[in-house]
Amino acid sequence: MPELEIQPFSEGHVDGAAVLLAERHERQRTVEPGLPANVDYRAEIQALWDAKGRSGATAIRDGEVVGYLLGAHREDGTWGDNVWVELAGHAVREPELVRDLYAVAAEDWMARGWSDHYALVPATDAELVDAWFRLSFGAQHAAGIQETPESTAYPPEGVVIRPAQREDLEPAMTLDLELARHQGRSPVFSTLPPQEITDEDREQFLEDVDDASIGLFLAELDGKVVGELLMVPVEKSSMHVGLARPERAAFLGYAATLPEARGSGVGLGLTSAGLTWAREHGYPVTVVDWRETNLLASRFWPARGFRRTFLRLYRSIP
Repeated sequence: MPELEIQPFSEGHVDGAAVLLAERHERQRTVEPGLPANVDYRAEIQALWDAKGRSGATAIRDGEVVGYLLGAHREDGTWGDNVWVELAGHAVREPELVRDLYAVAAEDWMARGWSDHYALVPATDAELVDAWFRLSFGAQHAAGIQETPESTAYPPEGVVIRPAQREDLEPAMTLDLELARHQGRSPVFSTLPPQEITDEDREQFLEDVDDASIGLFLAELDGKVVGELLMVPVEKSSMHVGLARPERAAFLGYAATLPEARGSGVGLGLTSAGLTWAREHGYPVTVVDWRETNLLASRFWPARGFRRTFLRLYRSIP
């Protein structure tokens, strides 16, 4: 076999990388055909290459690009001393090549002071995920998909599910803080604290209630509002983009249940209402995402039929 050469990624590697990305995505679509079919692979990679603070590596064998890895720094201040391998940021003919490419690319990232490394990886490729895991990455976040079901279960007895109304403003604001509270606890330990409710938050709720393109549902037990679920078009998602954005999909954007109501069937009722909304609005697939360290969410959504499409993997280097 010809010798493998690892080079810094350059403009001249974009076309070869696009071929590899197309191969990777088409393999994934044989498992998850709901993912987008009409992708401009070259444009996806060119956008990464044109990004500020990008760098990466290319694997060349016998003059052909057989692997690439591109990362870029996000400057919004949210993610620490970060570098991101985005959805289109890597593809390889052999999964093991990821480890060689990372070894070269990470040396440059660390020299720039970027010690928090994120990689978005197809969850459907077990060998590729394993190669990343053997670089000391772990699963942090997941994106999920399912075909919107033709029918859904009724809410359990005693649970009332209904569309939100303008007069539900204050109980809804309480629920808007619940997910952040939950994820601040073990084992998630999110460093993003619950935000104070602002006038803009209240105005957004009222706008959502009045927006026919949004489904906002509340759950009641014994007359008390104890759960909330939000359905929107996938275009409103910041995670389901590019290769992860189906051409027409509903996005289950938010769901929360008060601790005292968990196990009552409130989550089941809200999910059924959300999937019914997606079906009635003509969305053939529905997507959602969750923290893998959120034990409740990481078990609940797969049990409701959502299959992992992409994993956000993370490594922090002291």
